[in-house]
Amino acid sequence: MEKEVSDKIKPLAVVTGASSGIGYELAKVFAKNGFDLLVIAEDPGIVDAGNAFRALGVNVETLQADLSMYSEVQKACDKIDSLGASVEAIAMNAGFGTCGDFVDTDLDTELRMIGVNNASLVHMTKRVLPRLIKQGHGRILYTSSVAATMPGPYYAVYAATKAFVQSFSEAIRAEVKDKGITVTALQPGPTDTNFFERAHMMDTKAGQGKKDDPAQVAEEGFAALMSGKDHVIAGSFMNTVQAKMANFMTAPQGAAAQGAQTKPQHR
Repeated sequence: MEKEVSDKIKPLAVVTGASSGIGYELAKVFAKNGFDLLVIAEDPGIVDAGNAFRALGVNVETLQADLSMYSEVQKACDKIDSLGASVEAIAMNAGFGTCGDFVDTDLDTELRMIGVNNASLVHMTKRVLPRLIKQGHGRILYTSSVAATMPGPYYAVYAATKAFVQSFSEAIRAEVKDKGITVTALQPGPTDTNFFERAHMMDTKAGQGKKDDPAQVAEEGFAALMSGKDHVIAGSFMNTVQAKMANFMTAPQGAAAQGAQTKPQHR
């Protein structure tokens, strides 16, 4: 006897940075739409997050991995391979920022940030993309940022990492457009997560200003991914305004505009 539709194997989604914030909400929206999950984060909170996703009626695998390290990224890739399931979607969302004058910020933190925000993304794409091409279908979501549209004084390395993500996303999309794979860049603006506290940005205008709901950002990212869009500027209308304004600004003008939001107010 054939199994009921509800018993069929569910599509698999992989989400990094899934223990909190936008990544947590992305994993949740995947689960609500019938995807089994592999969720990855650097902190032990990924275990509790996994239990919350299981309560939505899907199968969930969890992995604690520090994606700033090559060996840990490879561990995540090996975990994907070990599942043996067809990967229908992968959301590379893990990332963080740090704020301050570049001469004062910590080099080790910034190199680790490049590892998480950029190197891990390249590494995972290199390992996962051939698998998607071989199976002839799949969707990739990269979490970029509205910050990618302008130079970012006072979080110069973070803004540069997101510009990298944006460019990389569009380039990979062009390469695989005829292979059944879609690539989408999610560009949120200020969002109500622990990003600003972790980045030491609570005394900036951006840190103190109104922020978007991460659940809304995730819903918009998921919708754009499933419809095959190249990118989506998620959240408030002002995020779209900022991104469009960047098209008409010189780099110095853009840096001044973004720097006004990211400069610590004690300076």
